[in-house]
Amino acid sequence: MRASDADRDATAERLAVALSEGRLDVAEYERRLDEAMTAVVIGELRALIADLPEPPPPAEHDEAELVGAAAQQSSVTSPWKDWVDEWRWWLGGAIIMTGIWGVTSIMGGALLPFWPLVPLGIWAAILIAAAIWPDENSGSRR
Repeated sequence: MRASDADRDATAERLAVALSEGRLDVAEYERRLDEAMTAVVIGELRALIADLPEPPPPAEHDEAELVGAAAQQSSVTSPWKDWVDEWRWWLGGAIIMTGIWGVTSIMGGALLPFWPLVPLGIWAAILIAAAIWPDENSGSRR
């Protein structure tokens, strides 16, 4: 049977694991990897890993613990992270609007009134209000 790209990738992964475990040296790993990437049939791939032990199956509890830890970490940093992200958007808007004001002032030959102050001031007031009076439905506490 002809080998697919997924078959070659799986063999390359097995070889990488064997290298990291010290079962292969770098020269042997590179030789086998080159052969794996040019293999046409599955038999060629099997011959490259025939002398290597099967990798242990991943433990399900380890994966569940990792997911739980990631969820816990994101829930701890999430409320303030969202608020800081909003201020980053505000800063981006400030840079863009100030740039537009500056270009139009230069093209007009005179400084125009600093109009970005109005939308940026309103936007900042909304962000500050959201920090003081958080949305009860979002479940976040600031």
